[in-house]
Order: sequence, then structure tokens, then C-alpha cells
Amino acid sequence: MGGGTVSEALDQARGFVMAPVRGIRATGDPASPIPLSRRAVIRAMAAGGAALVAGCAGRAPGSESAAAPLTPPLDPAATAQPDLVDLARFDPRLRFDIRYARKDNFMGRVLYPLARAVAQRPVAEALSRVQTRAEAEGFGLLVFDAYRPWRITRAMWEQTPPGKREFVADPRTGSRHNRGASVDLTLHRGGVEVPMPSPYDDFTPAAYRSNTAAPPQALRLSRLLESWMVAEGFVPLANEWWHYDWAEWRRYPIMDVPLEDVTAG
Repeated sequence: MGGGTVSEALDQARGFVMAPVRGIRATGDPASPIPLSRRAVIRAMAAGGAALVAGCAGRAPGSESAAAPLTPPLDPAATAQPDLVDLARFDPRLRFDIRYARKDNFMGRVLYPLARAVAQRPVAEALSRVQTRAEAEGFGLLVFDAYRPWRITRAMWEQTPPGKREFVADPRTGSRHNRGASVDLTLHRGGVEVPMPSPYDDFTPAAYRSNTAAPPQALRLSRLLESWMVAEGFVPLANEWWHYDWAEWRRYPIMDVPLEDVTAG
């Protein structure tokens, strides 16, 4: 994706979302594949397991064997001055479940020294408007992740076996999380996380937006969240129902400031 207008970015995303999902069977079918967590996938990859469907950022040709760079890449199109804000302070109505600040994530270890979510100010403002939309229907937003320091993306890359790195963002190009322009989230009702088509950080086609085999209520809620996010300028990622990019993500640089050192408004 480039740095075009909001409309262009949304049109492009809709094209990706329509990609078909193969191999999904209805719940209860004895032939249905057993869902795997990302942690299980990483373990399987390390043991030489079979290739699985990717649910993360793309990769550059030949990146399977490429060494991770030591410094973040520079994007000449990123001309906006970073303006990170602490989402909890910006809108106290938001709720958080920062998995990367605990061990129950696909890496199986603590990646963030504190449970904190920060994002660029326009992202925070739009997210606040989505929260207002959700409240009108009896829901609220539950945020899993937002800005991710580039060094974390690099660590994920380094700990994934060569040849299987399609499952993680390439540090040579960076992640949109590194720009503070992506957010991972779901809905809650009264503080209770609602059902969605798959668990967060799932590595199977169940997480695809084109998956129609999930329970109807989970599909309805996923699409409800998507409609609110798109209405406020976010672009949904086709392979992860929880991931949304701010349409103007390309304007912001790839950053590596540790979460504990971020001075956020």
C-alpha cells in the first residue's frame, strides 16, 4: 500500500478483503483443521513443520534467509512529525489487554516492559470516535496493541526460523505498528470480551475477514467493528480481523523508541 488518499486506501483494502479463504470447514465437521495458536506455529516451524497460511505483514523477495538490519529503515515518504499519545489518558473509556506485556502471547515471553498503548494523535482521535459509535450500541473497545518499537519487530523476525518468516513483518521494511499507525483491538460488552471468528494472534485462515465458517454471532460482531473502524478512516487487514491501519500510515516514520521512553501527550 502506498500513501494515497483515504478513499484510495479503503478501496484497496476492500479488494484485499474479498480474497477467498480456502480450507475452512464449518464448525463441527470432523475433517476441520485444529486451530493453532501462534506459539504452537512457531514451535512447529522450529521442528520443521508444514507451511501454514500467513496472517501478518508481507515480506520482500529472498527475505527468508536475509539477516535482520541493525537500524530501522528510513521511508522518504514519511514526512509527518510523530505525535504519539497515550491512549489510556487520551480516552479513559478505552479498555486494554496488552498481551505483549505478559507471557501469554505467540512468542511465549514478555516483549513490552509495561502494559501501555500509544498511537499517533489522528489515530487516537479516530479511535475515540469509534468508541463513541460502539457505546451507542452497548459495546466498548478493547485494545490489544498499537505502537510497537521496531526492535520488537526485529526480535520477532530473528526468533522465527529462516524460510518461515512469512509469518512476521520484515524489519527491513518495518511494520505499520512501528509507525504508531496501526491498532489491534476487539469489542467488549460490560468488560467481557465478545466472541470473534478466532482468538487474537491466530495463525489460521479462521482469522481471515473472508472466513464465513465462524459462528454467525462472531461474524456479525467482527463486521460491526469493521464498519465502525472503516467509517472513521481505518483500513482493515485481510488476514487478521483484529488489525487496522490508519489510512495515512505512510506519512509517519518507522520508530524504535522504547515504550517506557515514549513521551506521549
